[in-house]
Amino acid sequence: MDVTIYHNPACGTSRNTLALIRNAGVEPTVIDYLKTPPALAVLQDMISKAGLTVREAIRQKGTPYGELGLNDPKLTDDQLLDAMLAHPILINRPFVVTPWGVRLSRPSEIVLDILPLPQKGPFLKEDGEVLIDAGGNRVA
Repeated sequence: MDVTIYHNPACGTSRNTLALIRNAGVEPTVIDYLKTPPALAVLQDMISKAGLTVREAIRQKGTPYGELGLNDPKLTDDQLLDAMLAHPILINRPFVVTPWGVRLSRPSEIVLDILPLPQKGPFLKEDGEVLIDAGGNRVA
């Protein structure tokens, strides 16, 4: 099973998404995108396949978004993508790529839309929210 997650281990949503993938019995390729950002073409492809605009794929919270002036509506997609590659923390996470599609998995359970494999057991998010019951069925 070819599944890739662009992961930030410091992010709870990213950790929950990775755990949901593993709960389906899949060991994905895990790319710490802060250390190894995707190439421009890969980033553009993921954003497009996820059905997002470049602006929708930018993370604002906890990033240099404001100080870089990225809220300027005159900035082009190419300028925004350049900023994302120069400062990978601006890439929202986690992006997940599977044979069934690409999603920005926020919230983490969105990954289930592109991972139609049975869950192997119950799953609770780090905050205690139940996503998968004891029978492996999606609750949320």
